[in-house]
Amino acid sequence: MTTQPPPQGNPFAQNQPQAPQQPQGQNPYAQGQPGFPQQAGQPGQPGFPQQGAPYAPVPPQPARRKPSFKTIKNIVIAVVVVGVAVGGYIASRDDADTAAVGDCMHRGSTSDTDPDLEVVDCGDSKAQYVVLAKIKGSYSALTAESKCTEAAKDFQYSYTESGSGSDFLLCLKDK
Repeated sequence: MTTQPPPQGNPFAQNQPQAPQQPQGQNPYAQGQPGFPQQAGQPGQPGFPQQGAPYAPVPPQPARRKPSFKTIKNIVIAVVVVGVAVGGYIASRDDADTAAVGDCMHRGSTSDTDPDLEVVDCGDSKAQYVVLAKIKGSYSALTAESKCTEAAKDFQYSYTESGSGSDFLLCLKDK
């Protein structure tokens, strides 16, 4: 004896015509005619991507964060360090080590051991000395006098600088 499967659809809809049923074992969501696969290029259901679509939904962009206090602090420190370095470079451009023959110098200190010589414009009222010779090397006070006598006969003062990586001797006279 064979039993019939229960009827599909609404069991309470008695004596009503039933909608045509999909044969068992078939995909109830298949497009096109029953028993035939959907042809390439045919549109799928409206509002849904075709099965096997080559794209995925784009995730939303993350919200942009505000810079943290630590980041801002590090940027400020970097700017200050660069400012100090640039300021130090500019301030050191007028030191005695940048002097050349013919430059005028100003003595910024009364100390004999550290006269703080700096290059100034020769037309400036601060100009006190003129550089007659600049000789590279390390010299004692005695050898500096003899070197300046050889290089510039009418010199009046000698200035030696050593230990900063560039040892030299300046032979100077009053302006």
